[in-house]
Amino acid sequence: MRVEILCSGSRGNSIYFGFSDFGILIDAGKPKKMLEKLMLEKGINPTTIKAICITHSHGDHIGGLSLANKYSIPVYATVGEWKGISGVNDRLQRSLETRYGIYEPTYLGGVTVHPFQTHHDAYEPVGYAVEPDDGPRACVVFDTGKVDDDMLAMMEGSIYIIEANHDRDMVAESSYPDSVKARVLSDLGHLSNEQTAAALAELISGRGEQIYLTHLSSSNNLPALAEATVKAALARRGFRAGKHYHLEVIV
Repeated sequence: MRVEILCSGSRGNSIYFGFSDFGILIDAGKPKKMLEKLMLEKGINPTTIKAICITHSHGDHIGGLSLANKYSIPVYATVGEWKGISGVNDRLQRSLETRYGIYEPTYLGGVTVHPFQTHHDAYEPVGYAVEPDDGPRACVVFDTGKVDDDMLAMMEGSIYIIEANHDRDMVAESSYPDSVKARVLSDLGHLSNEQTAAALAELISGRGEQIYLTHLSSSNNLPALAEATVKAALARRGFRAGKHYHLEVIV
């Protein structure tokens, strides 16, 4: 399975997973022409995209969804998040359904996509676990104010693409209005470096897992700080970067 972080951050988010003859996108947060450019620069043919899976309907995650209409790509989102999405042709809209409170998986010909609930100030946000029949399991978690036990159970795998949005002290000392500070730090906001580190400390078992830290705030975080916080938490578990796991900070 090929993983490409096409873009990450408050100006747009999109992840590409490539398989033998097709790919899928998690979010499409840049304008269509920019997404096309980013894919083509990495040798990705947009005509091979089989699905776009949306975490939630904020602009930095759906800003390029007109890509779906151009290439006739089905778009998957929760029933709630479709309330915030417009402009996608009716025939391309797919709603993620639940059974007994658990999201039904989506089968895409050799790849299973498992949605799971996250916690953000959106209608019905989700993360995704992407599981090929014959490859490693990857998970994507953007925009969540906390990681609970149900999320941890779904996130177990070998590849982790997870936000490390902010340093709590930097947010507290920032020029943000108090209402914005409260939103960011709430259970419906974004993950701090410490929260991300704690979640990864629960998940990593030292089997060479790949970690991508994403969605860093440009004003309330530093790549080196996010990296150091995660490494320190994993070191307390006895794991060392480069030996037991691999870590990359996406900016």
